[in-house]
Amino acid sequence: MNRERTAGAQRRRPVQRRSVERFERLLDACAEVLEDAGLVALTTKEVARRAGVPIGTLYQFFSDKEGLLGALAARNLELFLGRVAARLERERPGDVRGAVDAAVEEFVAMRRTVTGFGVVDFGAAGQDHALDPALDNNTAVAGRLRELLADLVGVPDDQELEIALRVALECADGVLNLAFRTDPRGDPQLIAECKRVLTSYLSDRIGAPRTG
Repeated sequence: MNRERTAGAQRRRPVQRRSVERFERLLDACAEVLEDAGLVALTTKEVARRAGVPIGTLYQFFSDKEGLLGALAARNLELFLGRVAARLERERPGDVRGAVDAAVEEFVAMRRTVTGFGVVDFGAAGQDHALDPALDNNTAVAGRLRELLADLVGVPDDQELEIALRVALECADGVLNLAFRTDPRGDPQLIAECKRVLTSYLSDRIGAPRTG
């Protein structure tokens, strides 16, 4: 059974610039440990050492390593949503295919380039509530994508969209995990198949975007 992220809550958000810098340095160090040694090697002591801050400073922000993972997952999600939003604003796709291509391609790019993203994208294995204590990770991500797509692509913002996105995310998880398990850079054929599956499913479920 996966443990919910109740003990791993973030203690406080930094406000002053120096605190923000330390907070970000701790998340960078957390990502480095994950990239270098994996989830099993992650400890608060090692993160503090790599960040060059006292362990007490880490505990000012995080109660434990689950708190670190949750904050890193949240940062990754904000980066992903920002990249997708910027691309949708720039390209203004006229159909579901364009939105799917943007989301999948930005995720793949982050998987290839963002430190630690391959271990913790929007949550780690066994951390189903990294983003929100009340929601599993894919449901939390679906909620944010629903807002983004409704605003920028023009699909109806309703319960049907949220359910469709939850299903699409579960499918994408499986296919993209397979793509990167097959090839460290992501198997191009499997990535293309992921786009094909999501485009077909979402086009059928939510139809063409509204215009006007």
